[in-house]
Amino acid sequence: MNIGILTLRISLPGCASLKEKRQRMRGMHQRYGRNPTVAVCESADRDSLETSEWTFVAVGQTVPEVESLCSEIEDRVQRTVDGRVMEATREIL
Repeated sequence: MNIGILTLRISLPGCASLKEKRQRMRGMHQRYGRNPTVAVCESADRDSLETSEWTFVAVGQTVPEVESLCSEIEDRVQRTVDGRVMEATREIL
């Protein structure tokens, strides 16, 4: 069993309220939490208006499987979130 931890720091320029932030980040749990091999949470910057940090934990049988899943998540977040990924860090355990 291999575990990958992907942390994404997302910039939300022009975000004026926490309500707007939640609307822009809406659906992260639903999109990624459906997969039984992925856990997701907002891990930092909960009260910050212009940044958000999300951590994804992916589990797989092989390291390439986990890396592929992390890459897929990162690519999909970049395409679907109304913001810009400023930093992405990965760790394979």
